[in-house]
Amino acid sequence: MERKAIANENFKSLSKRGRARLLGVNLSSLYIKRKGIGRDLNGMGLCVNHKKVYRLMGIMGLEAIYPKKNLSKCRQSDAIYPYLLREYPPLKPHDVWCVDITYIRLKDGFVYLTALIDVVSRHVMGFNVSTSLDTESCLRALEMAIKRGYCPKIINSDQGCQFTSQEWIYNLALLGVKISMDGKGRCLDNIPIERFWRTLKYEEVYLKTYDSVFEAKEALSVYIYWYNHERRHSGINHHRPFEVMTGLKEALTRSFKKADGYGDNLKEVTPIPQPQQQKLSSKLRLKTR
Repeated sequence: MERKAIANENFKSLSKRGRARLLGVNLSSLYIKRKGIGRDLNGMGLCVNHKKVYRLMGIMGLEAIYPKKNLSKCRQSDAIYPYLLREYPPLKPHDVWCVDITYIRLKDGFVYLTALIDVVSRHVMGFNVSTSLDTESCLRALEMAIKRGYCPKIINSDQGCQFTSQEWIYNLALLGVKISMDGKGRCLDNIPIERFWRTLKYEEVYLKTYDSVFEAKEALSVYIYWYNHERRHSGINHHRPFEVMTGLKEALTRSFKKADGYGDNLKEVTPIPQPQQQKLSSKLRLKTR
């Protein structure tokens, strides 16, 4: 041990390799950093190394709390659907909505924000803030979106357990919405809402500290309203999302394939008739209450 200590000292005139050769010390042993585990026991006079500590922890069932391997594997009972946006690219508002979940940090803890965004107009159709990562929060965001009077042809999501659950699949089936899911490991398949998360956090979340869940809900609601009705979006020819969502303006640039001749006969998007809207919304309320 004394020779190793001397070899580890810094001599400007002699390299570490030279010191190891002169002192008869293995060079690789000079680069080994001792494990922190077992040092407290050594300080108590017990001669043990980290390997013995690991073995005894395994016998007693003690382990650190951290994410385990293969957490991305889907449950056998969950249904996985193909990615439809290559075959059916969104050409006009409400062809495709994207849905996702992100976390918002509070002063003490965090909350989860679920949002649905129209791919063509980038309009946030519905959102919900929840303290738990469950399917009900996603259904409440969907209910808010349907109450606006619009319904998409396709909703695209990742393969998270909230979007492969029976409750989510059942409600989309009631609405007659086709289900699309990102491919495994393909974050760019859901790029419109990922881009919204970046904008939201850089322009709102990172600039503030929310002291409570209520404060976070209020601030996020104000920002999303401003984002939809006031903020000009570079991805839709610097129009406002609400203008493009309702058909008042045309999104000349989109993340997906552009239809030939799209926009030649641009008309205002007509919301779902009130009776049909109430019927769709009532179906969702039966599942979320």
